[in-house]
Amino acid sequence: MRVAVVGCGYWGSKHVRVLSTIPEVEQVIVVDPVEERVQNLKRTFPSLTSYRSLESALDYVDAVVVATPPTTHAPLAHTAIDAKKHVLIEKPLATTSDDALGLVEAAENSFVTLMVGHTFEFNAGVWKLRELVNTDELGRIHYLDSARLNLGLYQSDVNVIWDLAPHDVSIFNYVLGSTPVSVQAWGSRHGHRHLEDVAYLRLNYENPNVTANIHVSWLDPCKVRRVTVVGSSKMAVYNDLSTDERIRIFDKGLVEREGESHLDQMPMSYRTGDIRSPFVSFEEPLGVQDHEFVRCAMDGTRPRTDGMNGLAVVKVLEGANISMREERPVSLDEFRSFEPIVEPQTQLVRVS
Repeated sequence: MRVAVVGCGYWGSKHVRVLSTIPEVEQVIVVDPVEERVQNLKRTFPSLTSYRSLESALDYVDAVVVATPPTTHAPLAHTAIDAKKHVLIEKPLATTSDDALGLVEAAENSFVTLMVGHTFEFNAGVWKLRELVNTDELGRIHYLDSARLNLGLYQSDVNVIWDLAPHDVSIFNYVLGSTPVSVQAWGSRHGHRHLEDVAYLRLNYENPNVTANIHVSWLDPCKVRRVTVVGSSKMAVYNDLSTDERIRIFDKGLVEREGESHLDQMPMSYRTGDIRSPFVSFEEPLGVQDHEFVRCAMDGTRPRTDGMNGLAVVKVLEGANISMREERPVSLDEFRSFEPIVEPQTQLVRVS
């Protein structure tokens, strides 16, 4: 396969590095109008071929990775899909649910692979969290909580919700095996006149019946990447910044008192036990993700983070934006559903 990476910034350069190590990738091509960024990459990868626009590169590639600012994702992806190219789009899939839906429909109609870069769904630590939930080791799930905080980097075209929250929404959806039915959000602007740099989201799921909370910030003195799952039996914390204890399981919780308690007594007591950190074999999630993209594009199988996966996350993000502006909870039923143009299938027709 020949793969073009559109956008040679932070994530684009990472994709170039990873794709260059995949045996099935015959050639990596970079697309960026900024010559300085292209030359920086060529110093590390001298054999790279470069183009200034996607249109000029399309005749020479089989697949496209879109790693540009979020508001450009949909038009660039449509250009590639219209040319019958497989597409991997960095998160978020698009900046409106209508645009995301349009990409899903276009990819289905053209029989090409559409994948979104939800890298945490290819992360062994998140896989372990899902296993803990699915095996009931944590008991009945009470709630989930995440914090994704740091000082910067401010984006120019989207607020902090669209920049950071896609990670946590995709993690929650994957761990629970479900999508939320409603969202409520609060946000504030401090360092930017028009874009929120601090936000809180509350996601409500029906199956299972749990609430998930997300705190995202570009304006925090500490870098935090933490997901907590609290169950009736145990609690688990995933810390993406930890090098040797990414998952910690706490044998802690509450125990209800038997019989009737006096008014001056708490109706429960605390239970504390061991803390353990199971071994998690770590492989770079971006590498796992890009390998899956190449494999799916070549053999026609549907990727784990396909267009529908991306659409589900975009609905939450758009709902959160509406909630902030209108100061109300937003039902995700307000957004249009996807109606396949072709019959649903687990195998796509490979594009030659």
